[in-house]
Amino acid sequence: FRQQLDASLPLTKQLWQQTIRIKIENQAAVLKKCAGEEVKCMAIWAADVKSGDSDNLEARAAAYYWKNLFKIKGFTRDREGISPNNLLNYGYAILRAVVARGLVASGLLPTLGIHHHNRYNAYCLADDIMEPYRPYVDELVFNLVKLYGANLELTKEIKSRLLVIPTLDVRINGKRSPLMVAVAQTTASLYKCFCGEIRRISYPER
Repeated sequence: FRQQLDASLPLTKQLWQQTIRIKIENQAAVLKKCAGEEVKCMAIWAADVKSGDSDNLEARAAAYYWKNLFKIKGFTRDREGISPNNLLNYGYAILRAVVARGLVASGLLPTLGIHHHNRYNAYCLADDIMEPYRPYVDELVFNLVKLYGANLELTKEIKSRLLVIPTLDVRINGKRSPLMVAVAQTTASLYKCFCGEIRRISYPER
């Protein structure tokens, strides 16, 4: 806890830079796979992310990503928005729980974020570290929409399809692992970053 609490601002900004760069790269990979979209701009934005994402390229990439991933009339990414926002919300809640558990297992405080700060949010760090994992949930939801159509309710069957998220196949450190195992590697590497042992968080790459 002490190492995490004493983390310098330059360190947390560098860690956030890494996080957003990988998130945009993973979004680009999902966009190419699912929508067959040309993603040169996403690659450029990922490469241009600065310390602390001072230019807010995360938001620019997200706007492009959501516009081109779900080509559903009236769809925007909004918690209260039309389907499949309900599926994304549910999937992200599962992902957040997996990440929060991994952080605690690695001896970290899930409340103290490297970017997100909200006195009413007990999981700021989980919200930070789950960012590069979100595209895995997006791809799963995309495939469900492809299978069942756009106007989906969170039925028991759909929930059961989303409950596979912890066991999704991801690639991390050159090897394939279930998502929950990869998260444990990510949170362990974050602990080492706070301790000064390494400089990069291990994130899954598509």
